[in-house]
Amino acid sequence: MLENKNPRISVVMPNYNAEKYIAEAIESILNQSFSDFEFIIIDDGSSDKSWKIIQEYTKKDKRIVAIKNEKNLKICKTLNKGIELARGEYIARMDSDDISHPERLEKQVKFLDKNLEVGIVGANIDMIDEDGKVYSKRKYHFNDSEIRKYIFRYSPFCHPVVMIRKSILEKSRNYDPDLVYAEDYDLYFRIGMYSKFANLNESLIKYRMFENNSTTKKLKQMEKCTLFIRKKAEKKYGYKMTLLDRIYYYLQCISMFIIPRKLKIWLFNLLRNS
Repeated sequence: MLENKNPRISVVMPNYNAEKYIAEAIESILNQSFSDFEFIIIDDGSSDKSWKIIQEYTKKDKRIVAIKNEKNLKICKTLNKGIELARGEYIARMDSDDISHPERLEKQVKFLDKNLEVGIVGANIDMIDEDGKVYSKRKYHFNDSEIRKYIFRYSPFCHPVVMIRKSILEKSRNYDPDLVYAEDYDLYFRIGMYSKFANLNESLIKYRMFENNSTTKKLKQMEKCTLFIRKKAEKKYGYKMTLLDRIYYYLQCISMFIIPRKLKIWLFNLLRNS
């Protein structure tokens, strides 16, 4: 009898109404240089044709595990569902409108295999518009001490390019289903209680960001959640803000009410990349 061997990686990708981009996202995972993975795609009650596209790919590649939620569960419950189904040692996040670089999984697996103290690894990103054109690049701090130094000022990782040890996710209790936004930021604080952080100092994903996607449309709600999570990290998770962190925190509180959204996004990207 053949042994039912678990894959090294479980790629977890939620989807909601991304018919325009999902085929390219799926192709970018299926064409990875590292092939020992399962690809868990969970459709969260889409009303467009994206579920049909997912089903077509399921017929072509046995590594795909396709699931459709009977009702819209939102991001946290959908991600937790994928994690519970995952059989891999590592969980790789992916979004249905982004594009992973061909060697993304291979490079992240090699890094985690060599650095056992690291529980989560991300990477830099190429930011693309609605048409897939690269308009900016974003770099992240790549060692644990630098990541922790700035964790109260901005998220230390780009969510759809992280790879996490499943054992660390289980210790961290996965995503908080009570959070509507910034669920990844909250998770990072909890992961940091059990392991070290790291980012690879190279771009491994094309991250789609444009005027009408959820990241820009829900900016004020995301800011409120982010500020709440920072307070929770200090009170509940044992992190401590520096004086500069606290100044930054209160400036962001004020900025929610006086700075226009487009200017705020521009300022964030300027400060983030400086």
